[in-house]
Amino acid sequence: MLGSPENKPSFLTDKALQPAIEKVLLKKFPLYDSKASQLSAVNGMKADIIKSLSLYYHTFVDILTLKDHIVDLLTTIDACQVQMDITLNFDLTKTYLELIVTYMSIMILMSKVDDRKTVLALYNSAHEFMHGKSDPAYHRLGQMCLEYDPPMKKMAEEFVPHSRHLMPALMSLHKVYPTRNLTAEMMRNLQILSILSEPAKMSTVPSTDMIQCEYLSLDTMERWIIFGLMLCYQNLSEPQAWDLWKQALQDSYIITLCRNEVLHTHSYIIAFFDSLRGQNKRVAELKEFQVQALQTAPALHRERRKFLRSTLRDLTLVFTEEPGLLGPKALFVFQGLSLARDEILWLLRHVVNPPSKRHNVKMSPEDFYDRQLPELLFYMEELRGLVKKYNEVIQRYYVQYLSGYDAIFLNQLIQNISMCPEDESIILSSFYNSIAALSVRQVEKNELFDFRGFRLDWFRLQAYTSVSKAGLELKNHQELAKHMNTVVFHTKMVDYLDEMINETGDLSIYCFYTTLFEHQFKQCMEFLAQHRYSIIFPMICGHFMNATHSLCPEERHSIGTTSVQYAHWFLREMSEEVNQVITSICEEQCMLNYKLLPKHSAAIILSQRQKSKEKKEKKIQEPEKPGDESIRKNRENFTRMDKLHMALTDLCYAINYCTVINVWDHGFVPREFFLQHLENRFNKALVGMMMYNPEVNEIAKPSELLNGVRAYMNVLQSIENYVHIDIVRVFNNVLSMQTQPSDANGEKTITHIYTHWYLEILLMRVACNAGQIVFSPSRKAFVTVAQGDGPPLAAEEYADLTELRALAELIGPYGMKYLGERLMLNIASQVDEIKKLVVANKDTLVQLRSSFDKPDVMSALTRKLMTPYKNAPCDADVLLIRMTKIGILLAFRSLAQEALNDILDQRIPFMMGSIRDVQHHVPNTKDSMPVSLKQQVVNELASSAGEKCSVDPTLCNALRTLKSAYADDEYTIACLLFVFVAVSIPKLARLDSSSFKASIEGHLNNSHCLAKSINGLAGALFSLYGPGDTDLRLQEFLALASSSLLRLGFENDREAVKNRESIYLLLDQIVQESPFLTMDLLEFCFPYALLRNAYHSVYKASAADM
Repeated sequence: MLGSPENKPSFLTDKALQPAIEKVLLKKFPLYDSKASQLSAVNGMKADIIKSLSLYYHTFVDILTLKDHIVDLLTTIDACQVQMDITLNFDLTKTYLELIVTYMSIMILMSKVDDRKTVLALYNSAHEFMHGKSDPAYHRLGQMCLEYDPPMKKMAEEFVPHSRHLMPALMSLHKVYPTRNLTAEMMRNLQILSILSEPAKMSTVPSTDMIQCEYLSLDTMERWIIFGLMLCYQNLSEPQAWDLWKQALQDSYIITLCRNEVLHTHSYIIAFFDSLRGQNKRVAELKEFQVQALQTAPALHRERRKFLRSTLRDLTLVFTEEPGLLGPKALFVFQGLSLARDEILWLLRHVVNPPSKRHNVKMSPEDFYDRQLPELLFYMEELRGLVKKYNEVIQRYYVQYLSGYDAIFLNQLIQNISMCPEDESIILSSFYNSIAALSVRQVEKNELFDFRGFRLDWFRLQAYTSVSKAGLELKNHQELAKHMNTVVFHTKMVDYLDEMINETGDLSIYCFYTTLFEHQFKQCMEFLAQHRYSIIFPMICGHFMNATHSLCPEERHSIGTTSVQYAHWFLREMSEEVNQVITSICEEQCMLNYKLLPKHSAAIILSQRQKSKEKKEKKIQEPEKPGDESIRKNRENFTRMDKLHMALTDLCYAINYCTVINVWDHGFVPREFFLQHLENRFNKALVGMMMYNPEVNEIAKPSELLNGVRAYMNVLQSIENYVHIDIVRVFNNVLSMQTQPSDANGEKTITHIYTHWYLEILLMRVACNAGQIVFSPSRKAFVTVAQGDGPPLAAEEYADLTELRALAELIGPYGMKYLGERLMLNIASQVDEIKKLVVANKDTLVQLRSSFDKPDVMSALTRKLMTPYKNAPCDADVLLIRMTKIGILLAFRSLAQEALNDILDQRIPFMMGSIRDVQHHVPNTKDSMPVSLKQQVVNELASSAGEKCSVDPTLCNALRTLKSAYADDEYTIACLLFVFVAVSIPKLARLDSSSFKASIEGHLNNSHCLAKSINGLAGALFSLYGPGDTDLRLQEFLALASSSLLRLGFENDREAVKNRESIYLLLDQIVQESPFLTMDLLEFCFPYALLRNAYHSVYKASAADM
């Protein structure tokens, strides 16, 4: 912690303390003058100093205490003359060597802390000021810092008496290390870890007399050898010691001290030997070893990783196919895990700690940045998973092996011991009894096995029988020792499997190499062939907690948090990558579907016609037909779609590999991560496919969008073939969100954007540019008849029944309801403005209403309404414009409702039949609900299904929300509004744009939409504000309107009757559109002969124009 600037206490760099530190505390460390004036700054900050440095100081105290205990223990071992041999007393020798290496690592690490003297002296000075005396351990700590600076020379002196026990332990490694430290080529030749090389021995246990050494970490042995022989450098002249020393130093140039703290081995040893006399030859040899390690070790380990990758793959395939082989060949699993982990550890520390440039050795990047490393990591995890999955298979096998063979052979060995002391005899007998009593039924009953006491007793017995003059010396009974080591391994296969997996295959070291961990993951995501192994990275995060220790609980939170954050990040990145691949495939499929649209057939038809006209000699390049891209001319050509599908297959395999990844009490479900990101991506893609550009108001046609959405969904449905997910859930969640004005993230949806575009762009252009876009009842579409000054817009490509059906299918009944509600709010705002006109002309309209049978009075009053203002149109013109706008909106509404009705008829025909039955026969229930309210509820239901209603409930709701200043007089205003409309209609005959076009069955200025606005508003206003006398009020309107139109026959002004026949037809359209009026009523008010002649006239004029 003191080595990193962010963890270093601020006191160590405080300028106020620098004089005290440099001139007093460190000048004659550990001695200093406690009365020096410079220490006044320390006195002023003593409490803060003690609080901040206490942890560091007491850590040094703990090191001193540990050192004392280790020295005492080593002295005791010397006194007892314990004989060490890794092949006999494995546990004792292993623990002894690990103790020495740990001791050396701690002392070296302590010597690498630059501020150790400052921390000790500063803390002690503050302690002295606070308590009036020095800390009891300070002077010994100071002496230890001085003696172990540098530490190797002092430790080598200390270990002179211990070397007679340390050397035999190290020399016993000569039976193990050379046979384990093999090149990849030698491993292949020896068929290491190969089950299938000898089919006859496939189901037999591997024959070895030092089974626990077979999976002992090479990395650990190298540390023992290098550190041990550094202490006993005088013995390097022995051939075996020299051989071990040479092999270990040529294998690597970085050695681990603790976690990610490392030592540059050769440089450190050279510096140590330089401080000794007469070691020039050794220094020269070390430099030679260093060059050799730099030149050959990276390639050697690269080849070893390649070998292990293929070997572990074979093991996983064999064990997956035949899990029963995990019993006899369990040792292969732990050997493979141990070897692979050693290679991972080697790679990590050598990548992060490159050699100094002064060595002038060219290193190949390929030896370090292994792009196929995720595959090796994956097979390690798969082997771990197989052992956990089939642990009962392994238990059954070794329970039978222990009781059926090990116990019998152990009994024979015990019987062959001639002179056995009583204590040892009792322990050996207990060993036999413990394993002989085992049976398979215990496994079947799921009994918990616990052989920890058994193994601890064997450890104790190793200690008893390894001292000099023991009653039973282990070195004289080597067969017993080796068999007991084998028995211990077999017991671990019964009750210690999880610990064995962690001992040999734990990758928690990645917790301390997070930057490299990230780099390897990114490299994996960039390399297509490694995509399927990417799941290993979040799975390794589950190992991180193995790096913690019960004696340091404060680390758990920081390491746990790191593991959770990285697991989350890896899964998020994987999900993003899968979704990116899916998006690319979807875009390609959408493009192919787009080419199949009917509009693209024109180019092919045109090409065929040109081809028949041209001469045969002339070659014409034909346009590419849809489907040509699927004709594969050469299978070797790896197309972009091939790569995408391969990436999708591999990434989905990774996502689907495991159900849950457990990381520090958190459960990560990869498929849920993927689903969540897929939903978000699909949601954004739907909006993106609209290609809406608000700057130029361009948007995709609903039919083309629907075509693209279907293509997108087809691709998403195919994902179920790769990964176990419910894609229908994704569709339901996303598509239902798109039927609302905003999604779960508050972003605009298809519904919102299309509603805005149709109401604010398309219909606004229809209303504001008379004569350009016309509603055609015959075509059931808005048709562009002339282009204006703005960007061209073909309204029929967006607002015909086909497009609105596509829109209804996209946004569903909820979206269409939202569209209708927004449309009705626009109508309500227009009605509010019309009411203001009616109120302003109320007196005139009241007189008109009562004088419809007085032509002269009517003419005078009507002229009053037709009088224009100075710079503004007259009130009648404003009224007609606003009523026409309402009619246009209601015409669009009727198209949208019909489109919705057609879609629902296809989707839910039986439910639609029930809705129509309810609408036509309002239930006569016995409750107290009024009939009008029942009709309103039924109308709400019918309207939401696209059925026509005599009174539009959505329009009623919109009008109801208006805050009117004339609440008491609403009914009268509504009546006068229709009087105003009736007397204003003849004014339309003056307009050139009021001419009726037979081809579209409509007026160029959309005045035929007045039929919809008059009937729609009448039904809504009179049901809201009146006693429900809509039919009477419309009869009154018809009488006034017909009277006003008939007066046009007596007009002498040609301008006033320019399009009289076209306006006559408006009466017929109003009646035909109305559920309240009949043709009999029309004929009673207006001569049918006039209508017939009007139709004849306008159709004849239309034919002449064509």
